[in-house]
Amino acid sequence: MSTFRRIALVAALVATLGSVDALSATTGRSSAAARPVAEVAALPTAAVALGDSFVSGEGAGAYTSVVDVNGVAQGFPGWSAPNNNAFFCHRSANASLLKANLPGIQTRFNLACSGGQPHDIATASINRASGRNVSAQLDQLRAVAQTNDIDLVLVGLGSNNSSFTFGDVAATCANRFVADAWTGWWEFWAYLGGPVEQAPCSAGDLATPAQVSAATAETTNAVRQLLTTLNQVDPDGQHRIVFQDYTNPLPFDLESKFHEEDGRDDSRDKFRDLGAERYAGGCPIHRASLAAGHLFSGNLGSLVQSVANTMRTEFPSADLVYLNVQRAFDGARLCESATSPTGTLATPIRLQDGPTGVPLTSLSGYDKIAIQRMANACVSYFQTCQESWHPNAAGHAVLAQCLAGAAATSNRTVACVRSGNGTITIS
Repeated sequence: MSTFRRIALVAALVATLGSVDALSATTGRSSAAARPVAEVAALPTAAVALGDSFVSGEGAGAYTSVVDVNGVAQGFPGWSAPNNNAFFCHRSANASLLKANLPGIQTRFNLACSGGQPHDIATASINRASGRNVSAQLDQLRAVAQTNDIDLVLVGLGSNNSSFTFGDVAATCANRFVADAWTGWWEFWAYLGGPVEQAPCSAGDLATPAQVSAATAETTNAVRQLLTTLNQVDPDGQHRIVFQDYTNPLPFDLESKFHEEDGRDDSRDKFRDLGAERYAGGCPIHRASLAAGHLFSGNLGSLVQSVANTMRTEFPSADLVYLNVQRAFDGARLCESATSPTGTLATPIRLQDGPTGVPLTSLSGYDKIAIQRMANACVSYFQTCQESWHPNAAGHAVLAQCLAGAAATSNRTVACVRSGNGTITIS
């Protein structure tokens, strides 16, 4: 029997109330959604992932086909296909939900989508700009609930919203570094679409306090709809919801190997050798941008925790856990050691020279025009670089350990921390 199920309690409620309609009136669930206790007990127990790339499995490879709004399973469509293709939700067989040790869970469903926003929880993603051609995640959840007893829900939501997206934040800081490394301050004309900033990112460049506040409200509303739907479709009412936040793929400072090259650091104008070295290591970014990036990821953690706290107030009987994973990659972030990206838990930034399918592991020897062409390919065919700065397969395996701990804990707030020797502690 699942640790999240309490069939005896439901049976007692049904006996006391005398009918399914009475149960419906007490819980707010529709009588059409309720099923006899014996039938619920016979259903396979299920764990479900909802949200964005950090739970879909972006960066972990082994992506599976995804059913689009027309009910057609979309496999890999080729690198030059439109980025709104359902496949580019990048639901990975290596995603944390599918790798976590979850005793009592019999089936697992990854409904998350890379690039997912709060909008996509209750509304089809294709109905917004840059959305993918998939149904609303709640509609997918309802379909799962028809034949499964949902006992665990992993939610990763908030890094993309109407105010900012993780992809845009990452591109902003990386593009500024690359422009600074390869292009003189007098050569802004070299970039398609006009001047490109070359200064390190500041906190306000990534997300202002007002934007974080708006994103929190947007995410809260979406999660409220999720909890309401779960109360309608899960007859036994026993399900744990884990709100996972985000971990930064970059360290607080770069390993000394990446500080300077050929006598130039990133406070100088034009430092191509250093630019190429950091790109090869997976961290094409100014050192001065790192603090802003960690403030941004910390704000995302506060956003997720705020949503969890609000839901505890609005749904006092719900089984909710806030999972803080901001230190889950400590000691194994990109460019935190001299061997990066080898041995790290995150994917490096990797461009393609057009939608070739061949990632460029080195930019040594390329001039600014070639760099411009590669950067523009990433804009035109976002799928060619959307894995960048996400957990890799090893990173998702660590997040799986974090999830397993959150699924079993009696605490309402847990932190998942990686120690220097690689041990993962959930407390």
